[in-house]
Amino acid sequence: MNYLSQLCRSIQPYQAGEQPQDKKYVKLNTNENPYPPCKGVTQFLQDFESERLKLYPDPENKALCDKIAEMHGLKRENVFVGNGSDEVLAMCFPTFFDRDGNGVAYCDITYSFYKVWAKMFEIPSVVIPLMSDFKFDVSAFKQAKCQGMIICNPNAPTGAIVNRLDLIAIIEANPEKLIIIDEAYADFCNCSMANYVNKYPNILIVRTFSKSYSLAGARCGYAVGNEVLINGLKTIKNSFNSYTVNALTEGIAVKALEDKKYFSSCVDKIIATREDVSDKLRELGFEVLPSSSNFLFVRHSYKRASELYFQLKENGVLVRHFTASRIDDFLRITIGSPEEMKVLIQKLKLILKA
Repeated sequence: MNYLSQLCRSIQPYQAGEQPQDKKYVKLNTNENPYPPCKGVTQFLQDFESERLKLYPDPENKALCDKIAEMHGLKRENVFVGNGSDEVLAMCFPTFFDRDGNGVAYCDITYSFYKVWAKMFEIPSVVIPLMSDFKFDVSAFKQAKCQGMIICNPNAPTGAIVNRLDLIAIIEANPEKLIIIDEAYADFCNCSMANYVNKYPNILIVRTFSKSYSLAGARCGYAVGNEVLINGLKTIKNSFNSYTVNALTEGIAVKALEDKKYFSSCVDKIIATREDVSDKLRELGFEVLPSSSNFLFVRHSYKRASELYFQLKENGVLVRHFTASRIDDFLRITIGSPEEMKVLIQKLKLILKA
């Protein structure tokens, strides 16, 4: 007998960046931070009493919620935390969108998990194409006929940004619609809308510790928004798993937030490396889209992206290649350390000369 449901048989799951174990690679394919977590994280792990693991963590994660609220000038009631921003975003679908509603709007080229969640929770999708230069179509989102929308800002995988004035225009044009802004990469361009949640009760900001805080392995993300929205997310969470964020993860996330100087230093270094590598790639014949994130989206003037992807992998460098239409000739390259990016450029020079 086939015990799989019709949904399980029909859905196409999200494809994460590969994590090969066969050899050591320069890993520039999953937008991880090249720098280690701050010293406070290391010290917390060293001091952590393993005896605590016999107890469940705080189901409300009050210590972490308070720290996040303090950072954004909000209250604990405005904060929701989960196992990475992916879990937070996934919970948004059953919380805020109806199967028989007008659907959720998102770009045709954006974080591909949105499409998966919409399918999984049977929410209609309203797909709005990016413009020909991969910029965001502000007018189309202002007029979108939908129950709500998700805007990835900066967008993935393009790295493009929607400026604050355009976001406000979309929000004010749709006061009755929920607008979720996925800010996984916002720290690399200082474009967060988190400070606007008290002004606009229809926005929910979703963020992660994986990128700018170097905690991808800890899996922690959060949302900030109006208390009504946050309570909705808590209702869904507590109907699924009351203890989503464990004690270790909560503790190290708090420590990461406390070291603002180290955080800013890492972000600044990544931005500087991004600009330097952009120039070097252009010298090698690449078109480099303007990026406000910790990655670059590029295509070469004559070399196919699929060929470059495999040749780089053979040379020990991993980048990301997507096969979706409109972007199948682009590579997404994570900004690693200066040493890692030097290897990338060296390998590309060899490949392009061959």
